[in-house]
Amino acid sequence: MRTRSSLCLLMTFIGCLCLAGSARAETLSYADAITVLAKECGADIKRHCKGLNLGNGAIQGCLEAKASKVSATCTATLETVIASIEQRQAAQQGYSKVCRHAMAQRCKGMRGDGNILRCLIKSTKHISDECNQAITDAGWR
Repeated sequence: MRTRSSLCLLMTFIGCLCLAGSARAETLSYADAITVLAKECGADIKRHCKGLNLGNGAIQGCLEAKASKVSATCTATLETVIASIEQRQAAQQGYSKVCRHAMAQRCKGMRGDGNILRCLIKSTKHISDECNQAITDAGWR
């Protein structure tokens, strides 16, 4: 039984490393991030951060403050999830700069972020890899 549990933890850890190391991997949505954290850190949250609310970073702060007591799996998962969310936020904030040329060429005259994004997504084959990656990282496809 212990071997099976160790194997499951190892596979989870490897999965997290693959997610963190792949430049083409999709970023996590907030809902997916919460699901992953609940699965991998649920026991640590119950043990060390009982009674804290999900919002305002209280649980993240608690897990980081008690890092020496938190499981290695939870620590690795937390780092991976935070990196993914930060990558998503950066892509959402910076896509217009990265995709400026494609917007001027393919979506000329369009107004509104929704219309421009729809245009960029339809133009996937005609825009740069960097712009495509920004749209993917932003979670818009």
